[in-house]
Amino acid sequence: MRILIGALGLALLGGCTTPGDLLKSNPTIMAETSKSPKEYAMCVLPGWQEHQAGATMNETLTGYRLISSAESIGQTNELLEIKQTSHGSQVRLYQRMPGMTIGRSKVTSSVYNCL
Repeated sequence: MRILIGALGLALLGGCTTPGDLLKSNPTIMAETSKSPKEYAMCVLPGWQEHQAGATMNETLTGYRLISSAESIGQTNELLEIKQTSHGSQVRLYQRMPGMTIGRSKVTSSVYNCL
């Protein structure tokens, strides 16, 4: 029984995904908008919070970053980088499991609807 619990614990730790891990992968969505980074982030955030109550928004040196994660297991599910450009903002969405769309429609629709 102890071996089973230990193996399960290791499996869960091995599945942890940090924001830095997501940034090493290719973005699921890449787009541009004429909105400022703050305006765009404020549009997307409510939809993300409907999907994951703990979704957060942080200001960065070049714009904003939204993160949706399962804090209880230390896993970042989505990360949205919004960077200032000369004509508005560049948007990049990174997802832990990009092929899995069940329960994620609010996340992607918020990204597209706010463009």
